[in-house]
Amino acid sequence: MGDSITANGYVDRVLADDRVLVWFDIDNTLYPASAKIGQEMGVRIRAYVANLGFSSEEADKLATRYSKQYGLALRGLVRHHAIDPLDFDRKVDGMLPLEDKLKFDPSVRKLLEDIDRSKARVWGLTNAFLPHAKRVLQILKLDDLVEGIVFCDYRVKDFTCKPEAEYFGMAMKQAGLSDPSKCYFVDDNRGHVDAARALGWAKCVHFCERENLEGEKIHTERENGVVEIATLEQLRSVWPEIFVKHP
Repeated sequence: MGDSITANGYVDRVLADDRVLVWFDIDNTLYPASAKIGQEMGVRIRAYVANLGFSSEEADKLATRYSKQYGLALRGLVRHHAIDPLDFDRKVDGMLPLEDKLKFDPSVRKLLEDIDRSKARVWGLTNAFLPHAKRVLQILKLDDLVEGIVFCDYRVKDFTCKPEAEYFGMAMKQAGLSDPSKCYFVDDNRGHVDAARALGWAKCVHFCERENLEGEKIHTERENGVVEIATLEQLRSVWPEIFVKHP
């Protein structure tokens, strides 16, 4: 299963809280895909799979298939090849050159600062293990603005991950939420967003960076109400009710 941790390092035991909860995916959402962390991770995943005895071509196919099938390549590797997820984490996520690739973006920090905390809580929702999530938030200088993190706990057998319904249900439980209509969610993975929306998460946004969304326009998908944005700054227009109104 996954788990949550508050910003000060303690597992959260949330009392009744009427505020909405804004869930931010972390990787390729709080920083741009142009940082190429996804590519760096892909190289390391394929190398890890190849070390299991597969050819480079087979390793590439397996990593791609498991990522699409389970939402996380590691999920498939654990299920079908009995690998040690902590060993995987050390050799893949733990070896990523995050400090070299990621840059602090004042506009993203300002965006999170401008979320009205009398109306909303802000948490991270990631398929990574906690050390990676915390490392990313620290580099981006957002760790003090994210009140809790729900993550994949690689220490637990058969851990769950996005887009599994169990993961989203676990996230709500960790945050002390029973009403999915109080969930705001933004993620760069459309499958994750659609899964949350199907479970009743009311305000779901698919983050497609500007090079992937023509004209940087905001689009609303009619079939399920998911909104597509080209920049995180557009969340101010999509979710105006949770942002501080500046004169």
